[in-house]
Amino acid sequence: YIHIIFRDTKDFYTKEHINVVKVVETLQENGLLHLFFEKPQQYEMTFHSTGSPLFFVKLMGDTLRSMGYYRYVTKESKNDESGFEWTISLEAEYVTDPVLLRKELSTCGCDIIDIVRNSATDWHYNIDTSKAHLKVDRLDNGEKKRYRRLQYAKWLDVDHIKSIQIKSHRANFWYPYIALYDSSLRLLKVIKHDEETSEFDLDLPQETRYIRVSDLYTITNIRYGLEFSHSRKK
Repeated sequence: YIHIIFRDTKDFYTKEHINVVKVVETLQENGLLHLFFEKPQQYEMTFHSTGSPLFFVKLMGDTLRSMGYYRYVTKESKNDESGFEWTISLEAEYVTDPVLLRKELSTCGCDIIDIVRNSATDWHYNIDTSKAHLKVDRLDNGEKKRYRRLQYAKWLDVDHIKSIQIKSHRANFWYPYIALYDSSLRLLKVIKHDEETSEFDLDLPQETRYIRVSDLYTITNIRYGLEFSHSRKK
């Protein structure tokens, strides 16, 4: 049966590498791989990357949340010459679908290049993050972006600008807390302003890729929203 469903071998390769997610999908479609448990139970996923650990954990955390996974526990993380590994544990009625995981990762420039299923409750993923980027809105030249009813700190990709203006809704009580990061999520600068502010102008260091805007005390101080704009390209 295996020989029959994989008889067109070339269809399961991308260049010289096996397309492991397509193999998994084919096994599922033919009833040879079951992702559901008889009852909810704990299982583990380990993610491996050769990129920046901080960036990778942020990226994978955002990806898991976008798939509806909020309750998981970090069991282990390690960083050595082979790269960075992050192992999480969670409880569910079924294992995370690798096909859906790959689809979600593709929206931020990543791909799954290998999968190892040690057991029904132990899965390892090797993730290519060479073209990765955070799945956040980008502020382009001449644009204005308005965000209403903020419940979390706001992230933006500011790679194409060198200055930014942030305006707070008139109903807010904003005490700026702004963090600047490079493309690997290394923290470049933190700006704290312990005075209520309606408008804030900021020149960005050349290596700035992402900006995270929040409030010094509580996110409810900016719950009515913020407006972002800029004036010129880098």
